Amino acid sequence: MTTALTFPGQGSQFPGMGRSLADTYPAARAVFEEVDDALGEPLSQLMFEGPEETLRLTANAQPALMAVSLAAMRALEAEGVKVREAALVAGHSLGEYSALAAAGSLGVADAARLLRRRGEAMQSAVPSGEGAMAALLGLDIDAAEAVARDAAGDGVCEVANDNAPGQCVVSGDRDAVERAVALAKERGARRPMLLPVSAPFHCSLMRPAARVMEEALAATALRSPTTPLLANVSVRRLTDPDEIRDSLVGQVTGRVRWREGVQRFAGLGVTTVVEVGAGKVLTGLAKRINRSLRTFAVGEADDVAAFVGAWAEA
Repeated sequence: MTTALTFPGQGSQFPGMGRSLADTYPAARAVFEEVDDALGEPLSQLMFEGPEETLRLTANAQPALMAVSLAAMRALEAEGVKVREAALVAGHSLGEYSALAAAGSLGVADAARLLRRRGEAMQSAVPSGEGAMAALLGLDIDAAEAVARDAAGDGVCEVANDNAPGQCVVSGDRDAVERAVALAKERGARRPMLLPVSAPFHCSLMRPAARVMEEALAATALRSPTTPLLANVSVRRLTDPDEIRDSLVGQVTGRVRWREGVQRFAGLGVTTVVEVGAGKVLTGLAKRINRSLRTFAVGEADDVAAFVGAWAEA
C-alpha cells in the first residue's frame, strides 16, 4: 500500500495519552524522556496523569502531542515500519513539527523546544479574551470565506481551518467571530459555535507569534526530510530546509488547508492514511474527504500491532 503518515494537532490531547506506548516500547519511553530533558520538566507525567486543564494549555499541549506522535512512530519503527517507505508525511498545524521530526528533518528535543516556544508565543500574541475561533459546520469553504469577510467589519475574521467538506473554522477578533457565528446561522450553517480555545490561531492576529517563530526556526538546524512534507499552507511537497522554515513561519498566521491536502493524496498515489499520535481526529476527517482511503489510527500500543499486521499483508 502507498501510505501517507499524518500527525494530529491541538485538541487531540487527553490525560493518559502515550502511557501504553511508554509501558510497552523502550524506544517510545525514550522519546518521552528526551522531551522531559529538553524542557527541563516532567511533561510526560502531565500527559500520563493530567490534570486535563493543565495539559490543555497551549504551551503544554503542543510539545505533548508531538511527543506522543513520535513515541508512536518509534514503536512502529521498532516493529519494522519505516518512514522513508511512506509517500509523504503531513501534520495538522503543530503536527507538521511531529511530521518533520518523524522524517528526520528536526530533532525531537528541538521540536519540543520549538513547540513550547510556539505555544507561548501564540498564547501571548493576543490579550486574553480579545480573540476567538468558531466552527461553521455545514458551510463549504466559499460560504465560510463569505461569512468571514462580511463579519470582519473593522476587525479581523478569517478562515483559519478548511478541515473537511462542511467543516471550516474562522478566527479573529472576538466581536467579529461572534458576528460570523450569527451570520453563519442565518446562511444555513448546521451548528455554528464558538470553540473553547485560548487564542485566535491561524489568522493575521498571530503576526507577533510568527516573528518569534521566524527567529526560533532560524536558530534551529533543519535537514531534508527522508519523506516529503505536504505543507499546510501551500499544499506542496517540501524537502528543502529553507522552504520548510518559511512554511512553518507562514502557518502561524496562514490557513490550515487540510481538505485540499487530503484531496491531493489520491493524485500522489496514496491509498492508505495512518494517523500517528493521540486520538482519531484526522482519521475521521480523511474518511469525510475521501471515502476510498484506507485509514488507521496509531496512538496506543494495541494500535501498533494492528497496523503492523495490515502493513505486512499489503
